[in-house]
Amino acid sequence: MTSLAPYDAVLVASYGGPDGPDAVLPFLRNATAGRGIPDARLAEVGAHYALFGGVSPINDRNAELVEALAAELAARGVRLPVVVGNRNWRPYVADALVELADGGAKRVLAVFTSAYGSSSGCRQYREDIERALAATGLDLVVDTVTPYAESAGFLAANAEALGEAWGAAGDGVRVLFVTHSIPLGMDAASGPGPEGLRYAATHRRVAGEVARLAGFDGDWELVFCSRSGPPQVPWLAPDVNDRIRELAASGVTDVVVAPIGFVNDHMEVVYDLDTEAAATASEVGVRLVRAATAGVRPAFVSGLVDALAARAARTRGEASDPEGRCGDGCCGTGRPRT
Repeated sequence: MTSLAPYDAVLVASYGGPDGPDAVLPFLRNATAGRGIPDARLAEVGAHYALFGGVSPINDRNAELVEALAAELAARGVRLPVVVGNRNWRPYVADALVELADGGAKRVLAVFTSAYGSSSGCRQYREDIERALAATGLDLVVDTVTPYAESAGFLAANAEALGEAWGAAGDGVRVLFVTHSIPLGMDAASGPGPEGLRYAATHRRVAGEVARLAGFDGDWELVFCSRSGPPQVPWLAPDVNDRIRELAASGVTDVVVAPIGFVNDHMEVVYDLDTEAAATASEVGVRLVRAATAGVRPAFVSGLVDALAARAARTRGEASDPEGRCGDGCCGTGRPRT
């Protein structure tokens, strides 16, 4: 039987997304707060959401994940509340923590819907929780599960998805593993250790292991999507669209896009890949097949529960997991300290 003691609730912390047309602009203002981006530019980005009725698919996908986690925990004899709390839209992290506290929770274990370590994908979620606790004054202890991209469950789920997509593609297919681009400075500060660069390096290891587990021995590479910000600020490259064009020019006719950087389908997947990258592929005569995200595949859900249980065991003093601890230099912003 699995135990999550001493925790009495689970928080799934996520980025969030608008739940209707009227929510798009306020959501984007939240997501870009402090960056001085005018509403006119945000409206351009908001047009992407308009294609989907002003609703981000991440909301339903997170609801499915919460349900799947609760079911897997129950199957292992653990019945605890599992709720979602978002950074940028309702329900916010603070809302979720208030709900748990009102239900009697005293100690909460949080897991993020970002599998990799970086400022935006890990540190900011921990800071979201700290701010929520400070703002609400709740008498709660909230601990977190550290990045799990190289866990067996996440790797297996992505390998299953790659195998399915690869089987639907033609001979000589090229696999493009895709993740969200980040500024080079953020990657350099992603730690741990003085060399930094954990974000990109982890993705390359994950890509190689997913290909191996899927039995794919063809050509693959890591590419990026969703670049934003001032053009003078360098970000991780190549962009998936640029690479598709280059591959087409070299004679490649079939590409599998495998979004290993994303836990489930949200705008970076359904717009940047399913819409934008698919259009690029069509323009240059490339057949594109998009692999599924980990979503609620049993291997992934089971692996997340394993990660929750391992964190609980460490809290109880029953296990030592130094690699699971975030060091002081982990996941920096890449910005100069002030």
